[in-house]
Amino acid sequence: MFCIENSRSTTGTSTRVKDIASINGMCPLCLERCNVLCEVGKSAFRGREVLYPSPEHFGRSTAGSNKNYYLDWSHFQIMAELMEAKGIESDPDLAFFENADVSTVVGGRSKRPIKMKLPVHIAGMGSTAVAKRHWEGMAKGAAISGVIHVIGENICGMDKDAVYSNGDVQRSPDLEFRVNSFNELWDGEHGRIVLQTNIEDGRANVEDYAMSKLEVDALERKWGQGAKAIGGEVRISSLERALELKGRGYLVLPDPEDPKVQQAFNDGLFRSFERHSRVGFPTMEGFLEECDTFRQKGAKNIFLKTGAYRPEVVAFTMAAASEAKIDLLTFDGAGGGTGMSPVPMMNEMGTPTIHLIAEVMKCAEILKAKGRFVPDLSFAGGFLNEAQMYKAMAWSDLGDGPLVKSIAMARSPLLAVMKSRFFTELAEQNKLPTGFQALYGSDPHQFFIAQEELQDRFPDHKVGEDIPWGAVGLYTYFSERTVEGLKQLMAGTRKFRLDCIERGDLNTLTEYAAKVSGIETIDQRAARVMESLL
Repeated sequence: MFCIENSRSTTGTSTRVKDIASINGMCPLCLERCNVLCEVGKSAFRGREVLYPSPEHFGRSTAGSNKNYYLDWSHFQIMAELMEAKGIESDPDLAFFENADVSTVVGGRSKRPIKMKLPVHIAGMGSTAVAKRHWEGMAKGAAISGVIHVIGENICGMDKDAVYSNGDVQRSPDLEFRVNSFNELWDGEHGRIVLQTNIEDGRANVEDYAMSKLEVDALERKWGQGAKAIGGEVRISSLERALELKGRGYLVLPDPEDPKVQQAFNDGLFRSFERHSRVGFPTMEGFLEECDTFRQKGAKNIFLKTGAYRPEVVAFTMAAASEAKIDLLTFDGAGGGTGMSPVPMMNEMGTPTIHLIAEVMKCAEILKAKGRFVPDLSFAGGFLNEAQMYKAMAWSDLGDGPLVKSIAMARSPLLAVMKSRFFTELAEQNKLPTGFQALYGSDPHQFFIAQEELQDRFPDHKVGEDIPWGAVGLYTYFSERTVEGLKQLMAGTRKFRLDCIERGDLNTLTEYAAKVSGIETIDQRAARVMESLL
């Protein structure tokens, strides 16, 4: 495998030849008269811009790592069962995959458990432009799917129409829109809208505003994410906006108050500013006090989202979540982002998802052995389909059913919404791909397979308008594809409820995967069981 350090699709760079030097990614013969922009070459012109996914696509794209971590979900195999069913009677007329129950409960030991129709929720996507563009589709799609949707960080701070008084937010139309988009189609029972906050939000008392004015009663504290460990970042394409955000206390680069910077921007030397969030430094005492305060003010559910930090931090986070008895703890593995995470950081920093799960499960085993509270768990970090979900849940079983109650996803749900919106726009312009049109038709009412079902469910809401096509696409991805695929896998292992899934459903394909996970290989399992059975 060749090194990609000097050529990345995320930064719009490439090399002149393919047989690059493995040590650094440069062409073996670097020519003076070469018009191809490699990473170094583009950096000579655009500098810090090359640290990020191509700026010209900001707000209309997501980005993630393309590094090979040499251990992924393909190294794990789900083991099929034949002899007996769990969660349903072992009857051929009953043990059919459509009868599998994929519903889940988050925070099952709290005063207000959250029921979901499937074990997936949308992770916090905050003030990045691409999330705002597609928010209505995601929120309404999550609501009609019966899952949790987390509102990400910095919404109020980035809302140009927000009203502040003495540093505290008094009103944010954007946050209102995000809450109301979900609640409009929410059945009041399955899923929940959850507000995520960071250090900037805490300084502006966003939690107080959301709980008192918007009736949000589920909060998630954010300590980091897998794509980056330096705080949230977005691009700002207007000088006036950059000045406003600096005035609200954000870090804005380059300094929009500098006359020379203003002149350079007006002259077109650069086209966007960077807005950065600060990072917090959590302590056990501080986190416990925060949780107590939130509960006293009316929070019924408390979540924590953290990133792909070193093992010492994983242990600290598990200890803090245990002491605070929170409802859901989400760990986000290295690699994926939805906004403008630095490309070198996405590739080269943080613990990859598989390794992170191994660390978390070791901590869970220790906490359980000591009789301490183990919170419900969720993982994010590149999850795309039901097989990956099943494997993570099976791995998390310590004898009482999976600790993983939901998988947090961001890029793939957003992809479903973006694709749905784009293809309906193409249909309106009569520009659909010929092959797609021939297979599925040219009318969204034809090519969205679930639209008729949704129209029947919501007779007072017009599909395609009140229920945007993005929401229809997300619902179809979740409920038509993911749910059905998960039911089939569960039927294959003869586990017809999620709480019946167990670690024995999983084996590894390589010695390295076995070493990291502690899950034996197929041949190790065969050697262990076959002789005694025969």
